[in-house]
Amino acid sequence: MGEVRPSQDSDFKQFESMAYGYRAMFVLLDSYRRRYALNTLRQMLNRYAPPSENFTEGYIRFVSQKTGILPDEELNTRSERDMVPIISAMSEIENGVSADRSMVLEGWRMFVNKN
Repeated sequence: MGEVRPSQDSDFKQFESMAYGYRAMFVLLDSYRRRYALNTLRQMLNRYAPPSENFTEGYIRFVSQKTGILPDEELNTRSERDMVPIISAMSEIENGVSADRSMVLEGWRMFVNKN
């Protein structure tokens, strides 16, 4: 939903808006929990940003510090309280700027209304 095809960069997905991109991140992390039983920041981010391609421990540490969620704390991917700050922090790493919270919340609303 909201994906631009073909993407301008074949290595990355592209979306019509940031809100659709955030929705995709919520869907992805929720699928990690449901399909692979990954339910902590450490588990999810090791899959999302694997050590073979990223400084994953730094990624985990950054998201944990920004959100106050411990790396091995069990997450509820259907909790706005947990997931909006996580996706905001991940966006900051991926894009190099702070996330627009209104866009993250719009992505959250699309996620919860379609799942």
